[in-house]
Amino acid sequence: MKYKFLLVIVFFSAFKIHAQLKFEREFRIRKSQFPTNALQFFEEKITESKKTTFYKEIDSSKAIYYLKFKKDRLRYNLEFSEEGILKKINVNIKHIDIPEESYERILLFLKQDFTVYKIKQIQQQYLVENNEDTILKTAFQNLITSFINYELLVKAKKEKHHKKQYKILFNADGEKISFKETLPPNYDHTLY
Repeated sequence: MKYKFLLVIVFFSAFKIHAQLKFEREFRIRKSQFPTNALQFFEEKITESKKTTFYKEIDSSKAIYYLKFKKDRLRYNLEFSEEGILKKINVNIKHIDIPEESYERILLFLKQDFTVYKIKQIQQQYLVENNEDTILKTAFQNLITSFINYELLVKAKKEKHHKKQYKILFNADGEKISFKETLPPNYDHTLY
């Protein structure tokens, strides 16, 4: 009887641990499938952009829309809610653009958590909470402020596991905020 109770506890705790993982998948969409409010915002506020593409990211709980473009030799991502409200502005950067102390903390976390890792992409993230115009101005000037975050796309391997892709969010000081496993891109178009 004692062992059955222990077995039931172990069984349900395994489901709880599995349920805490969040998976994401991002795929390209047409301009017509993008929220109209977000499209109007982009056309009004941002000028001189190049190579504009539209994406939708499906999480286990919600859908997010991304508008990716190039401006002044930098790549930007604007993240919108399903209603077309601007949530975040991401700027693709290199590791030399991160303050040295923060980058050392980030590397320390990666070395402690993974046996093998490769940083695929680094983004500087500006959260839009109140005034969209000031955040846009700050992001387009690529200013380093105390309220920015760094989002890393890392392909890594933990002990005795296969390599997986993770999206890890750090604050301006290099402390981990969130950790998500991402699904690989959809390659249906190459299969036949």
